[in-house]
Amino acid sequence: MNERRSPITWTMLAAPSRFFAFAGAAVPWLWAVSLITGLAGLYVGFAIAPTDFQQGEAYRIIFIHVPAAWMSMVIYLSMAFWAAWGWMLNARMASMYARALAPTGAMFTFLALWTGALWGKPTWGTWWVWDARLTSEFILLLLYLGYIALTEAIDDPRRAANAGALLALVGAVNIPIIYFSVRWWNTLHQGSTISMTTAPKMVSTMLTSMLLMTLCFWAYSFAVVFTRARAIVLEQESDTEWVRALRHAGADNGRR
Repeated sequence: MNERRSPITWTMLAAPSRFFAFAGAAVPWLWAVSLITGLAGLYVGFAIAPTDFQQGEAYRIIFIHVPAAWMSMVIYLSMAFWAAWGWMLNARMASMYARALAPTGAMFTFLALWTGALWGKPTWGTWWVWDARLTSEFILLLLYLGYIALTEAIDDPRRAANAGALLALVGAVNIPIIYFSVRWWNTLHQGSTISMTTAPKMVSTMLTSMLLMTLCFWAYSFAVVFTRARAIVLEQESDTEWVRALRHAGADNGRR
C-alpha cells in the first residue's frame, strides 16, 4: 500500500530538518522568479513607462525606491512576529526565522534611504532632510542594526533570541509612524502613490513596473532568508543526528 504524504503546513516547517529540506528545494525557484520579474520590471519601468511631466526621468527611481521601502517595513513586522512567537512559545525555528530576516530587512532599508537620496537631490534640491518619514526610516535602519548586533553579541542562542525579541517588539512601534508620517505631519515627502482604498495615481505601465519589482523583491527576500535560515539551522542544530548524517553524506559525495 502506498504511503500517504501529508501536505506542507506551518507546523511541519517548524521542524528544522523538514524546513531545511523544503527551503533547499524552494530556493532555486525563488531565485528564478526574482530574476524574471526583476528584469521585466526594470524593462517596463525604464524603457516603456512614460516620462513624468513634473519630475522628468528622475521619477523612475520609484520603481526601486518604493518597493524597497515597502519591504523594509514588511520584513521588520515579520521579524518582530517570529521573534515574539519564538519568545512566547520557545519555538526554535521562529527565532531562527527572525534572525535570518534581519540582514535582508536592513539591506532594503538602506536601499530605500539611498534611492530616496538619489530621488531627493533633483526633486528637493538636497540629498537629505530631517523629514518625518526619512527620519523614521533611518531609525528603522538603526533598529535592524541594533537587533543584529544584540543577537550576535550573546553566545547563548536562547538568551540572544529573547533579548532580540524584546528589541524587535519595542521597535515595531516605529512602523506605523513611518507609514502615517506623511498624514500626521507636514513633510516634504509625497503621499502614498498606491492605496488599498483609492485608485492608483499613476498610469498602468508605471503600476505594472512597480508591482513586478515588488514581486521581485518578495521572491529575492524569500530566497535569501531561506538560504540564511538554512545556515543558522546547521549552526544551531550541529549536535543533532540529522545534521551529522547530512554532513557525513556530503563528505561521502565529495570523496566520489
